[in-house]
Amino acid sequence: MIEDLTAAEVDQRLRSNSPPLLVDVREDWERQVAAIPGSLHIPMGEVPARVAELPTDRDLVLHCHHGARSLQVTHWLSAQGFDRLANMDGGIDEWSSAVDPSLPTY
Repeated sequence: MIEDLTAAEVDQRLRSNSPPLLVDVREDWERQVAAIPGSLHIPMGEVPARVAELPTDRDLVLHCHHGARSLQVTHWLSAQGFDRLANMDGGIDEWSSAVDPSLPTY
């Protein structure tokens, strides 16, 4: 099952004793504008070729700008057998307003 999490819920999980791996599927130029520290960057188009970089024994939370691309990637990963998946609804745009207002929006 794929969870939809708010930015605040993701922030809370990242602060837990067993934090998920935050995966940023945005393009390089987007990440240059704003990035969440500690996230793994794999642009959406590179995910199939780099899927082996993703652990299967850890929760994964995917994000993009608003949540649509990352949701597509979570569905694709689910079809590949990943079962510890969540999508950050609202993406980094929501993160910038709800969690870290110092991050620029675009």
